[in-house]
Amino acid sequence: MVTEQQVRRLYNELASGRTLALAAARAGMHRETARRYRRMGKLPNEVAIEHTWRTREDQFEDVWDEATALLENNAGLEAKTIFDHLQRKYRGKYQDGQLRTFQRRVKVWRATEGPGKEVFFPQVHDPGKLSQSDFTDMSGLGVRIAGQPFDHLLYHFVLTYSNWEDATICFSESFEALSEGLQNALWRLGGVPAEHQTDRLSSAVNNISRLEEFTGRYKGLMDHYGMQGRKINTAKANENGDIEQRHHRFKRAVDQALMLRGSRDFDRRQDYEKFLILLLEQLNVGREDRLAEERAVLKSLPITRMESWKRVQARVLSSSLITVDRNTYSVPSRLIGEKMDVRLHAEHLEVWYAQRKVETIPRIRGRGKHHIQYRHIIDWLVRKPGAFENYRYREAMYPNSRFRMAYDVLKQHAPSRGDIQYLKVLQLAAHEGEAAVDDALRVLLATDRVPISEAVEELITRADSMAPVTEVHIEPVDLKVFDELYCQVVEL
Repeated sequence: MVTEQQVRRLYNELASGRTLALAAARAGMHRETARRYRRMGKLPNEVAIEHTWRTREDQFEDVWDEATALLENNAGLEAKTIFDHLQRKYRGKYQDGQLRTFQRRVKVWRATEGPGKEVFFPQVHDPGKLSQSDFTDMSGLGVRIAGQPFDHLLYHFVLTYSNWEDATICFSESFEALSEGLQNALWRLGGVPAEHQTDRLSSAVNNISRLEEFTGRYKGLMDHYGMQGRKINTAKANENGDIEQRHHRFKRAVDQALMLRGSRDFDRRQDYEKFLILLLEQLNVGREDRLAEERAVLKSLPITRMESWKRVQARVLSSSLITVDRNTYSVPSRLIGEKMDVRLHAEHLEVWYAQRKVETIPRIRGRGKHHIQYRHIIDWLVRKPGAFENYRYREAMYPNSRFRMAYDVLKQHAPSRGDIQYLKVLQLAAHEGEAAVDDALRVLLATDRVPISEAVEELITRADSMAPVTEVHIEPVDLKVFDELYCQVVEL
């Protein structure tokens, strides 16, 4: 086969005035071949005939019309799905090794005869104009706090021009989490962009009524900071493309930083938060030049932040419970019958009565759940011990596994009085301190003593005599036992 280099050499030799025979010899080709290229005046790649004919039998010719009909009816079908369908329908005709050939055939059909694909149009981003935000799930990274899995979300904020970003830990896609995260980002940024765009979050976008584009609370947040709210169209996550891409890259950066750290376990949540803040600072360092352009045109922050909590009212039922955001919480029994002013924050509830805060409760994640504190109702349970056996929230009456073990021992020791004895122990925990009672139970259970309330109270009064939980007694090892065992093995 004649190469382009040979033909170029031939043309150079001919241009130098050499004869055809000599030029052909110098180019390393036959004289007739040289004469043909001299006549055409082209390179080999310019006269090559494109290979468009099949060299092998088409294995899918008999079923191709059927396959294309499926593709035309549902463009989302994958080639493997159709191939599996053909294998089932025509048993034994197609083997697994033919899958790649079929996938290539489908790929060519999509490109030459298939429906047009969605076009994405690159956008021009102006400094200080647009910000985007969304929630992203971080549970897949395997972060642990004190050895326990830390399943959480991040509220993620980005400026589309400079890609400056910020993040706040949260546990639900609530308005409170959105408000807290957005305000954290703006105050760390030190200014306000002109527009803010979100996904179609129910906490921000009014997806039910067409009369109002945004929920009242979200519109109030936008008005407080002088921003114009924007939302993407339904099922068009690509319209929030900058934040979606930053989700992917930020989680990858967190994963790499955790690998470099050598551990995904943190002693406290605050340590993990500091880790994220430091990582964000490192990522934002390379954006300082474009960020400076943004800051030059950002609007000023308002004088104060806007309240991030939601105010609701709830009446305390006779069971000493309130229902807030479809979850159930206990409150002190002295409030039964009163109407409470509840401030629902992103991670906790504040219960107010007569302009005084009477209780702070961790906010439950999800719906249809409950958070019952035994301290709120234990005094009445002691008076009505018969209610304990079938109490709907009885599992909440065991602060930890040791209390549950104590209950089981008491029921075995005295089935008829086990409930009242346990409730008295729980009452001691409410009044004397849960840690002290837990220590007393540890000692009693370790020495096979029945943990009745009198025994627990006695140990609490002389707490100095209890060995600390870190004190572990190990019997000295008698090495003669190993000698005897060794001798027995040798004899065998």
